[in-house]
Amino acid sequence: MTTDVLTGSRLEELLGDEAESLLQHRCETIDASQLHLPGPDFVDRVFVDTDRSSQVLRNLEWLYHSGRLSGTGYVSILPIDQGIEHSGGASFAPNPIYFDPDNLVRLAIEGGCNAIASTVGVLGAVSRKYAHKFPFIVKLNHNELLTYPNAYDQVMFSSVQRAWDMGAAGVGATIYFGSDESRRQIVEVAHAFEEAHRLGLFTVLWCYLRNPAFSQDVDYHLAADLTGQANHLGVTLQADIIKQKLPETNGGYMAVSALNGSYGKTSKLVYEKLTTDHPIDLTRYQVANCYLGRAGLINSGGASSGATDLAEAVRTAVINKRAGGTGLISGRKAFQRPMSEGVELLHAIQDVYLSEQVTVA
Repeated sequence: MTTDVLTGSRLEELLGDEAESLLQHRCETIDASQLHLPGPDFVDRVFVDTDRSSQVLRNLEWLYHSGRLSGTGYVSILPIDQGIEHSGGASFAPNPIYFDPDNLVRLAIEGGCNAIASTVGVLGAVSRKYAHKFPFIVKLNHNELLTYPNAYDQVMFSSVQRAWDMGAAGVGATIYFGSDESRRQIVEVAHAFEEAHRLGLFTVLWCYLRNPAFSQDVDYHLAADLTGQANHLGVTLQADIIKQKLPETNGGYMAVSALNGSYGKTSKLVYEKLTTDHPIDLTRYQVANCYLGRAGLINSGGASSGATDLAEAVRTAVINKRAGGTGLISGRKAFQRPMSEGVELLHAIQDVYLSEQVTVA
């Protein structure tokens, strides 16, 4: 693995057969000129006109001016809530040093990230050492997998006040849009985000989908139209940054409607004019649903799979950047390997956002 990821043919090598398609694609659905694109002045250009307080703006500036991407308007965030979401054993057995929160924060800092997002336990364990030096994002709710049978619900593990007390710059939360529990989660997160902004913390929302009806021959949890609407609900809750999985398909509304004849609302223009089957165009639709980029879209780097992790992370970063997104949030790919290799992988992701070769489509 090498940090020299974007020199010459190396980027094309990592992108493989998709290199020309991903690097040369021109988006003809929603023009880039209509977007609020990342840049050094993003807070002054976009957030200053909102109802966010000076304290929120200050913390957003801290986020955007940390790490290797400082001053670019792009962000690279290390998320570590997997010890709850996937169990500590499943997450950290490949590299047991990461049971220690200090090593997790070290990975984020040495990896050049803008921030670390983790549990109140992880961040609280080392807050006096790091919280005044490096942006903490306290993840407020989690899905735990110790009940039997396994259930999938996001429940509050901490409070906004607790995050503020430890010196966090922001808070994060997940909503399982489409699930039976989503209405309760929406209310909980809405209240939490209102309090966070009142106390001066920025907000990050994991806008995930979860419903058995979305799992068909195609996994419509990754459909651009459904994830786009989840994003739109997220910015309605005043999330400053939206975290979403990279879209892999489309047509979720029609597929679910075919089950019983009616589901939600959409428009044929979404499929005829605003999207194509190209991954950059599908992701551009996700950005559009973030108020045309007023809330930054960060995509997830995906689960760790081993030998292809670097290529997958770089591909996701290229798609996100060219679509008009704000960055990448990648955890398991980085911490389920030796720290030096995790640092190199994070640097490779960041190199995409630093590269003049990778432009907005």
